[in-house]
Amino acid sequence: MDFITLSFLTNLLGGGASAEGAEGATGGSPMSLILMVGLFAVMYFVMIRPQKKKQKEEQQMRDTIQIGDEITTIGGIMGRVVTVKEDSIVLETGADRVKLKFQRWAIQTNNTANERMAAERQAAADAKKAQSEKAAIDKAVNGKSKKTKKVENVGAADEMKAEEEAKMAEEKTEE
Repeated sequence: MDFITLSFLTNLLGGGASAEGAEGATGGSPMSLILMVGLFAVMYFVMIRPQKKKQKEEQQMRDTIQIGDEITTIGGIMGRVVTVKEDSIVLETGADRVKLKFQRWAIQTNNTANERMAAERQAAADAKKAQSEKAAIDKAVNGKSKKTKKVENVGAADEMKAEEEAKMAEEKTEE
């Protein structure tokens, strides 16, 4: 190690004077302050911020629990929510319908909400796939791709009617 690095480490760790004397001790002080601030900033973004974000998500999950949700506690007990109060919930477990009371903080996961999110993601992926397949078929049949509107929650009869109207509109534009 060279003398400057050794002097810096001595000032950082011990805070005492180095071989340079009193002038060297005050010379490393702004640098050590910058280093400490930088170290705190790195620790905040690597450790503290993600932990706070996770705690916020967990609290939101606990606040949105509804009657009928399937949940798992931190002890591994799985059950269906029967009663929801401000600071506690009552679970019904097993076929014999045993009811247990838990504090809200003891809830680890909401299995029903996780299943809903997975189903929504799957439905969105299926809709996107169906739309791309329909565009590919239209391109193969007509030789050109036409823009399709994304319509959700439309019944089969309504969808067929919309397709017929689109074909009629196309025929009118071709004439």
